[in-house]
Parts: sequence; C-alpha cells; structure tokens
Amino acid sequence: MDIQSDFFESELKRIIQNALREDIGDGDHSSLACIPNKAQGSAKLLVKDSGVLAGVAFAQAVCREVDASLQMDVFMRDGEAVKPGDVAFHLHGSVQAILKAERLMLNGMQRMSAIATKTKKYSDALQGTNTKILDTRKTTPGIRLLEKWAVQIGGGTNHRFGLFDAIMLKDNHIDFAGGVAKAISLTKEYLKKNQKKLPIIVEARNITEIQEILKEGGIQRILIDNFSVPDTKKAVALIGSSCETESSGGITFQTLRSYADCGVNYISSGALTHAVNNLDLSLKAL
Repeated sequence: MDIQSDFFESELKRIIQNALREDIGDGDHSSLACIPNKAQGSAKLLVKDSGVLAGVAFAQAVCREVDASLQMDVFMRDGEAVKPGDVAFHLHGSVQAILKAERLMLNGMQRMSAIATKTKKYSDALQGTNTKILDTRKTTPGIRLLEKWAVQIGGGTNHRFGLFDAIMLKDNHIDFAGGVAKAISLTKEYLKKNQKKLPIIVEARNITEIQEILKEGGIQRILIDNFSVPDTKKAVALIGSSCETESSGGITFQTLRSYADCGVNYISSGALTHAVNNLDLSLKAL
C-alpha cells in the first residue's frame, strides 16, 4: 500500500469524516454547555504504556478536519519507542475543537500503536532472514487503512488492501471453480479479457496442489497454507525460484522463526491486526 497515494488521502478523509459524524452528531453538547465558544487552551498527549508509537500523523489529519487552526508541537514521531510518562505532542487552540478531536485521536492512536508494537515484535524476530511479515484482510471494518498503516509503521509489509488490487485464489475459489488448474486458467482468461494487470496469488493446501500450480504457471506467489515446518521446507525446495512463497495458517510468534528458516519470502499473520490490546494513551489539559 502506497501511503502517499491519492487513494490513501481520500480513504483517510472518509474514515475521519465518518468517525466525527458518528461521534459528534448534532453537536458536542458537553463542551457547548460549559466551554465558552472563544476559549483557547492546550493539551498534551500522555503515554501511559510501553510500545511503538503510531498515529501521530493520523492525529494531525484529525485536527485539520476538526479545526485547521489547531496547532500541534510534535515531540515524538510515528515508529518511535515510547514508555510511560512520555509526551508525544502538545495541542493548542480552540478548547471546543480539542475536545471534539480528543476521542477520535485517542481511539486511532491507541489501536495503531498496539498494531505497530506487535508488528515490530514479529519483524524483529525475523531479523537475519530474508522473510518479511505481512498483514491480512482480517481488519476492523471501516478502518482497514489505519490498521495497515500501523503495520507499516511497525516495520511490516502490507498484503493486498482489498479484493480489488490483487487476485488471491483461496480454497473456496479453487473448490467452487473445479480445481486449482481450472481456477488459474479462468483467472488468466478474465484478466486478459478485461485488460487488467493484477498479481495472482494462489493458495496451496498440499504438495499436489503446488505441483498443479507450477504446471499452470503465470503466478506471482504461492501461499503455502497450514503446512508443517518439514512440509514447508519441501514446498520451498519444490517451488525454487519459480515464484514467491508465503507461509500462512496457524503460525504463532513461537513458531514464526522456524517457518522463516524454511526460506519463505513472506509470512502472513492476521494476529497483527485482530489480536492486539490497545496501548494506553491519554489527552490531558495543560
């Protein structure tokens, strides 16, 4: 995922606008009730946990959407290690605007920091190998962009963003199509007919399917799914340099390195985004 792309900017804006709509409704009546319209103030982003900070740039985007006159003094950047007591930034401007932005900034940053922290742990465990850690589509509906962004910040690599930017033939596609060779053949015809250039990734459940995939050819990557470590080694040897390799399915942090040592190019893990505990952050008045 190119986080500088037009798609990124439009998707980020949509996420922020929808979240603000959901939270504010017809007005932040708590603030409107007791905070003067012209009141100015400052707040700090206080870190209360250890991990990898992520979402500072997201918080800046939230502030731009809520009130472009809000000013942020940034002391810690995305990707930095943080500990309790650290202050990531100061925020200055309209108190009503700060309070409107507060919960969305915190929700996003806490979630993103948790994902970045876990991804960094997994990425560090792969140091010294040629294997990269990948995320998946097992993300929170509506905020996939933020979660995949956090994976990047933590040192991971993004898999496809959605169903539209890569072809991925999984077990159900293969079974419904009538077999792996048939699924690949139909996919090639579809891409040619529609003049689309998309990478093709094919899931293999056993060595026989890998042999069928290699015979059909034209594949960017074979996803070696739910293989044991010994069988993964056999699969990597069989595939050789024909295409990229990816291990997935049932791989834990404890077994991560053993799969990397098989020589796969990638290991994908849904746990990076669906099994994290938010990092504790607070926004406090100065």
